[in-house]
Amino acid sequence: MLEHFGKYLIFLGSLVTRIESPRILFNRTIDEAILIGINSIFIVGIVSTFIGAVTCVQVSYNLTNALIPRSTIGFMVREMTILELAPTITSIVLAGKVGSNIASGLGTMQITEQVDALEVMGINSENYLVLPKIIAALFVFPMLVILAMFLSIAGGYIAGTLTNALTAQEYITGIRDAFVPYNILFALIKSVVFAFLISSISSFKGYNTSGGALEVGAASTAAVTNSVIAVLIADYVCAQLLL
Repeated sequence: MLEHFGKYLIFLGSLVTRIESPRILFNRTIDEAILIGINSIFIVGIVSTFIGAVTCVQVSYNLTNALIPRSTIGFMVREMTILELAPTITSIVLAGKVGSNIASGLGTMQITEQVDALEVMGINSENYLVLPKIIAALFVFPMLVILAMFLSIAGGYIAGTLTNALTAQEYITGIRDAFVPYNILFALIKSVVFAFLISSISSFKGYNTSGGALEVGAASTAAVTNSVIAVLIADYVCAQLLL
């Protein structure tokens, strides 16, 4: 484990040596942002909407005390969404979609010797291929988390009103009750940390692939597994340090 961690740190260091021109990095970052962000909007929207709806229904099911106002359902949906569900679940979903895509793409380039061709041309392949992916993820992940927050709360509103668990006014009262703006900042900080871990770990696994198609699949699986574990550990560390 220590050997792999050391190689991972060396890999991160190689990203900032022999940096390509800013124009090239900017263009590649925009391309990667489209692949990571725009192509992930649909899955993030579906997952976050139904998470909010299910959370609302389950909180309503367990809220049987008549002395507790029904607006508490909206409050619980908001707190669970902002603090945990939107940043963490969205990042885990993206670890499966984006992480596997990054690892398989870089792994395929490695075994087909496209990476070696870049090195022969004098291009720092780590900087050219990997750094734009990490920068794009750092910018795109917080945007997707904000979208997930909105859709999750909206999903809770739709589910709550359609099932008559509470009225629209009660839900709005709940999501406005005792709001702490810092929670939004906390969620965005977590999303940036998760973005770095997912993109860098997946890139490391894909870039160091050797062999054939079977090894590319194994690298893709390892990238997703390691990224999810890293996200869960970072989730606990961030909560312990920032809350």
